[in-house]
Amino acid sequence: MIKSVQEQFELIKKGCVEIIQEDKLKEKLTRSLKEKKPLKVKVGFDPTAPDIHLGHTVILRKMKHFQDLGHEVIFLIGDFTGLIGDPSGRSATRPPMSREEIMENAETYKNQIFKILDPQKTIIDFNSRWLEKLTSFDIINLTAKYTVARILERDDFSNRLKNGLPISVHEILYPLMQAYDSVALKADVEMGGTDQKFNLLVGREIQRGFDQEPQEIITLPLLEGLDGVEKMSKSLDNYVGITEPPGEIYGKIMSISDPLMFRYYELLTDVPLSQIDKWKKDIKTEKAHPKDLKSQLAESIVADFWGKKAAEQATEEFERVFKHKEVPSEVEDIEIQVKDKAEVADYPLIDLLVEQNIFPSRGEAKRMIRQGGIYLDGQRIADLNLKVSLTKDQALILKIGKRKFYRLRAKN
Repeated sequence: MIKSVQEQFELIKKGCVEIIQEDKLKEKLTRSLKEKKPLKVKVGFDPTAPDIHLGHTVILRKMKHFQDLGHEVIFLIGDFTGLIGDPSGRSATRPPMSREEIMENAETYKNQIFKILDPQKTIIDFNSRWLEKLTSFDIINLTAKYTVARILERDDFSNRLKNGLPISVHEILYPLMQAYDSVALKADVEMGGTDQKFNLLVGREIQRGFDQEPQEIITLPLLEGLDGVEKMSKSLDNYVGITEPPGEIYGKIMSISDPLMFRYYELLTDVPLSQIDKWKKDIKTEKAHPKDLKSQLAESIVADFWGKKAAEQATEEFERVFKHKEVPSEVEDIEIQVKDKAEVADYPLIDLLVEQNIFPSRGEAKRMIRQGGIYLDGQRIADLNLKVSLTKDQALILKIGKRKFYRLRAKN
């Protein structure tokens, strides 16, 4: 069913931080509907990391909204600009990546994005297709359409200048090259995180310089990680990877705070804002319990990437382990060698934790024991010098933190 301009605009605006310019976007939607010509919606991804996490899916979901509305979505892989490195938010020059690294990461992107986007409706392109063809004359012509003063208005550049930190010339070229992508694609709309606003605005100016109608800009929020404070990031270990096992995704979502839960509902689901507001009121009046809503959110997110059946199984497993205090159905086995002809394996727990790569160092293992986060057959461990004793026909369950379980067995 074809939606009206207002209906389209409301869906597009949900979860956005800013639309530049709203009235012009409505005009383009009106023209698109009248002429039966879909808008070209461009989103660029520099393949600097191989894995996509929930933070990336905020913009992927918005791309899916445009697809569902009948518009043309272009997933642009910045294989050329990735060689430069986006300076956005950087306090130092980004180390260059090799073309091999970029293409390897690009392939993993392509395999992951179709968990959200429709493969039949998604155009995947690479900006090397046109940027590699630019001659020296073309590049000089491109740089002539923007001023150094405007480039240096960027917070990251201006801060580096104030602090006497170097800015390489190739970094100044980055926003111009990204802007030229919009020219090459004749983009009607470009989307990006709030940290990309400067680059997106440059795209509008460069399109004007090439006598094109400037693209409208949609900025989306940077999703907070599991800690509810920092941006979701693999380096901060506060992320949820979309290729992680269903149970791991479910457990991570169940660990977030109640306020963050509603943030995730807004940005990671299609639940209407009116319903989210109602749930907030229901919790205050105790008509609803946060845990139930969180479970519903976790199951919904797992279903997006693994399907409904896997989501239901993840829910059942979580309830079994955390509500009924049972051992997970699937537990990793660790075999402990019985020395010589001994009937019992005595193994220092600290050594076991490090040698089995459960912890990277003895210090980390000791810290977890001191924090009370290690259990053996349901008993919290407090003794740093404890030895694990196992007979050949015995197994013990080792629990690390809230979600990691191991079965210890003796081996001849």
